[in-house]
Amino acid sequence: MSESVCVAVDAMGGDNAPLSIIEGTVNAVNHHPEIRVKLVGLEPTVSSTLSTFSFPSDRIEVVPATEIIEMAEPPVLAVRKKKDSSIVVGLNLVKTGEADAFVSAGSTGAILVGGQLVAGRIRGIKRAPLAPLIPTMKGVSLLVDCGANVDARPEHLVQFARMGSIYMQHIMGVKRPKVGIVNIGAEEEKGNALVKETFPLLKKTKDIRFIGSVEARDIPKGRADVIVCEAFVGNVVLKMMEGMSQMFLSTLKKGFKSSVRSKIGAALALPSLKKVLKDFDTSKYGGAPLLGLNGLVVKTHGSAGATEVENSIVQCIAFKEQDITGKIREML
Repeated sequence: MSESVCVAVDAMGGDNAPLSIIEGTVNAVNHHPEIRVKLVGLEPTVSSTLSTFSFPSDRIEVVPATEIIEMAEPPVLAVRKKKDSSIVVGLNLVKTGEADAFVSAGSTGAILVGGQLVAGRIRGIKRAPLAPLIPTMKGVSLLVDCGANVDARPEHLVQFARMGSIYMQHIMGVKRPKVGIVNIGAEEEKGNALVKETFPLLKKTKDIRFIGSVEARDIPKGRADVIVCEAFVGNVVLKMMEGMSQMFLSTLKKGFKSSVRSKIGAALALPSLKKVLKDFDTSKYGGAPLLGLNGLVVKTHGSAGATEVENSIVQCIAFKEQDITGKIREML
């Protein structure tokens, strides 16, 4: 059996809190005996919802928090003022070592700020990037950064590449992961000032396998295992891929319903189609880790359902087993 992993979960964060958060937590505990969870939130609400599920009572503990950070609140102010919010209380559990990881579907800004102010960055890490796995034709790639650092500098991107390589190698089992930087062309001389300054630095970095520039159209093809960019570009890439996926599915469904013949064809193709679409279901990959902190912080979608919450909790097992935080420290 794997080593026990304790995960603090924000029961109050996200569009579907607390029901879907608690359901996902219960599923994670029931399916993985090595997981223990500290559910952080408004105690009466959390305990009442939790009482409707069956689970080993010794592996879920309710940790009270009297405040909630709302999505529209200014992140820095909210983290500093709401010391007893579910996000800050959960992050403090990681800081004190009472939990190995923190998972939340709540305010992205508050999680990014709180992760760095409360849990703290590893000594030597200049910025902590959000790094989600995205589906590609060859499996998955890690997008670093997708929303945490919109004004990153070249040295930050080099660290993103090194941390992303560690993650893909030890969590996803990719030997010598290929690293690419998002650019508007394949040539080294192309790009904005940030890309032009970062490119030669990545070429000189010996502990990564840098393959050069990656254009946006090459990202879904899986040309690189680690895709490096600053957060503005990364967020646009991520949201564009999500939007295109939704458009594709909507158009496909509309086409299948357009005639009797197409409905018959859809019925015949459905088993194979479901298998293909499952590979593009991002919920199975869990949330996006905030790399480079003293402990694991995972941001999952605000609209996350029980399945994505469960997978976000489960991904913390491998992170601890592979000691990703320790490996990043060694890297420095």
